[in-house]
Parts: sequence; C-alpha cells; structure tokens
Amino acid sequence: MPWNFADELRKHGPASTDILMSLNEARAYCAAVTRSHYENFTVASWLLPRALVPHFQAVYAYCRWADDLADETGGGAAALDLLGWWRRGLLGCYERECRHPVFIALRETIRRFSIPPKPFLDLLVAFEQDQRVPKYDTFDQLLGYCANSANPVGQLVLHLFETCDDTKAKLSDEICTGLQLANFWQDVARDFEKGRIYLPREDRERFGVSDEQIGTKRFDAAFRELIQFEVRRTWGFFERGRPLLALLPRQARVDVQLFVLGGEAVLRAIEKQDYDVLTRRPRIGKVQKAKLLGRALLGQLWG
Repeated sequence: MPWNFADELRKHGPASTDILMSLNEARAYCAAVTRSHYENFTVASWLLPRALVPHFQAVYAYCRWADDLADETGGGAAALDLLGWWRRGLLGCYERECRHPVFIALRETIRRFSIPPKPFLDLLVAFEQDQRVPKYDTFDQLLGYCANSANPVGQLVLHLFETCDDTKAKLSDEICTGLQLANFWQDVARDFEKGRIYLPREDRERFGVSDEQIGTKRFDAAFRELIQFEVRRTWGFFERGRPLLALLPRQARVDVQLFVLGGEAVLRAIEKQDYDVLTRRPRIGKVQKAKLLGRALLGQLWG
C-alpha cells in the first residue's frame, strides 16, 4: 500500500488516540514502513541474519519518520515542532515510556544492543538544521552537517552488528560522509527545487558558478569543473574508509561493502555523463545494482 505520510501523521502523530500496540504489532508496522520506501531492503535483508531484520527495520522506520516530519509537513516552525515531539518520543525509549509504534519497536532494539541516544539525536539535529540552513559557505561547514546527517547511520549499523568501537566508527564516518556527498552531487538540481544548495559557496565562487545558473540548469565548462572537483575529493572519503571492511565480522561485510560500492557507483555515473548533474540526474540501474550485489558477495566468498 502506498505510503501517505499525512494519513500516518493523523493516525500516529501527536494528537493520536490509537490503542497501544504490542511489540509484534509495532515491528509489523516498521516492516511495512520499510517495504513502502526502500525497494532494496528486501534484497539487503537476504544478507542479514534473520534475527537482525526487525531491528534494522525499526531503525529505518525511525529515520523515515524523522525525514518525513522534516520534509513533508511544510517545513519551518511546524516541522521543528514535530521534530521536537519526535525527540521526546525517542527519549521516552530510554525511560520505557512509548506509545508510537516505531518507538515501541525501537525501544527493544536499543535495549538489546545497548545503543546510546547520541546517533539518534544527531540525526534530528541534521533534520532541524535543514529547516534553518539552506546553504553552506565552506566545505568544513558541510562536513559538520554530514557528521549529523550521515555518520550516525553507520554508527547505528555497527551497533546492530555489535562491532562498534572508536576505530571502526571513524572509518565508518569516512564512508558515510562520502555517501552523503555523492548524494549531494547527484541531486544538485533536485535540492535546488527544495530551496537548498549543498555545493559550498567558497567552491561555487572559485569556479564561477552562480545560484542563478543552478536554478536555470545551465551546464557549462565552469559547472563541469566544479562538480569534477567535488567528485574527486569525495573519492578520498571512500578510499580512507575502505579499510573498515577488513575489520568487520563476516556477516556485516557484504552489507557495508554494498554501501561503499553504491556510493562509488554514483560517482562513476556522474563521471560517465561528464559531470552534468543539472540537466539529467545520474541514476544506478537495476542491472548495475545486481552487479554491485554480485561483487559484494564475491568479495565475501574470496575473503
């Protein structure tokens, strides 16, 4: 059934009077949220230990709801109020006071894997920042945003595989930042339509690319050089993070390698169309996704 967030907000939002769900019902809800959004999860879940699937679904549902509260509720003060409500719901997980189905399921995941609140809270900081900061002056500022918007996801994955430590977390941060940056360069035109520009102002000025040029989707040599510059330094994040794979337990390696290969495939897709992300969004086709899965599986088999 198609996801209609307005309906979900009416049923499960701050004014909800729903009867409290059981854990099994809450997990079924998170599974439905995941299936309605993430077409690749079914494939990825084949690679997960069965016992981990509901926990990944609970984490995904948490992120999905937070994302939709930020982007599907009109933005601004209304979105910030709802994100504040979501933060209070998360903190309730740590106090065993939950009503929302996502938090009923997530509470058990938090308990089972001893996940601290910080990565969940950092994600909310990023969603709130999106309401207040539509542009970034420097690359360092953008990296600060990625530290909240992307890196917590990798840390949560490490917690779910019970392999999170400082060394792995730092390598995971490199990969997750690379994934976020690749997504930014892939979606320059789409983000502009939402009122956001993630290309740092210092870089746009260096290469002579204006906001107006992005808005009119005028691709030229200056824009090509700008995106080429961003893509080249994004490759470095994947290269620095790749040693993480050798440190992971076998059951985690394929899933993380898929993330890495997927991000690198986005960068290659951008390069393939000569860095023109204004007139055509680079895409990864189903055949290519299947090849990436095959590469990840072979990588595991060959150790």
